Amino acid sequence: MLSTLLVVLVAAIHVYILILEMFLWDTPFGRKAFNLSPVFSRDTKVLAANQGLYNGFLAAGLLFGVWLGSEGLQFKLFFLICVMVAGIYGAVTSSRKILYVQTIPALLATIALLYT
Repeated sequence: MLSTLLVVLVAAIHVYILILEMFLWDTPFGRKAFNLSPVFSRDTKVLAANQGLYNGFLAAGLLFGVWLGSEGLQFKLFFLICVMVAGIYGAVTSSRKILYVQTIPALLATIALLYT
C-alpha cells in the first residue's frame, strides 16, 4: 500500500511538471517556478513543452505499472529508475532542487517497492 502511494505521488509530481513545462512555462507562474526571465521563457517555450511531454511519459509509465498491480513491478521499477537518473542529471546540470523534488521521492518509492 505504501509503495503504491509513493509511486502515485511520483507520478503526480511528473504530471505537475508536465503542466508547468507544457502549459505554464511562459506565464508568470511558470517563470516564478523555474526562476526564468520573460525573454528566456518565451524563447524556450517549445523546448520546455517537449521536456514536459517526457515527464508525462514517465507519469504514464508509473500509472500503468500501478494499474497492473503486482504484475506491474517491472514497469514501476523501470520508470522509477528513469526518474532517478533524470533527477540526478538535472541536479548536476541545472538545479540541486531537482534532486529533492524528483530523485528522493522516486528513491523512496523504489525502496518501498523492493521491501514490501
